[in-house]
Amino acid sequence: MNAYLTSAYLPPVQYFAKLLKYDEVYVEQWDNYVKQTYRNRCMIAGSNGPVALTVPIEKPDTLKCCMKDIRISDHGKWRHLHWNALESAYNQTPYFDYLKDDFAPFYEKPHTYLMDFNEGLMALVCKLIDIEPCIKRTSTYQASYESGDFRESIHPKRDWREDKDFTPIPYYQVFQQKLGFLPNLSIVDLLFNMGPESLLVLEKCNVQSLMFNP
Repeated sequence: MNAYLTSAYLPPVQYFAKLLKYDEVYVEQWDNYVKQTYRNRCMIAGSNGPVALTVPIEKPDTLKCCMKDIRISDHGKWRHLHWNALESAYNQTPYFDYLKDDFAPFYEKPHTYLMDFNEGLMALVCKLIDIEPCIKRTSTYQASYESGDFRESIHPKRDWREDKDFTPIPYYQVFQQKLGFLPNLSIVDLLFNMGPESLLVLEKCNVQSLMFNP
């Protein structure tokens, strides 16, 4: 089975559940860049609730620009701001101190292309979770696929409940007593809180969905 996903910046648990479930995953590189999506945005858990972190991009020369050609802007010290936000949100989690040195380099040096930056982070997370999905970039653009097309459905403005093949499994979160469990945040929320147990949680997200949707 194949899945089709957009490129994404530290995408949500739902995204990684697809990486685990499907035999091959194709990341779209020929789609037009769209604002306010997971392409350059992730959601983490702050002390007062979900916080959006957005990677700024350079304004394309044309109204439409392929995702593969989108460049990261270096204005506004965003790398410093994102790292401070991650540290503030997760420095009390069980695994942040163990993993922070793996993530820090991505926020210490500039990256030219958003898609390369996203791929590098995704490869790191896959390694830390101990999964080896078969991920490829698309070779051409196709408007739709018969199955496994999650390019538009995994989106900050779409309700994850619409995905009948995904069931968020509650796990420990630092601010849970104050905020309750916050489902489907960035994969780093799961990783920093659960460490090596992250894989078990991801597996259950798929297994539970199959139980409820035979």
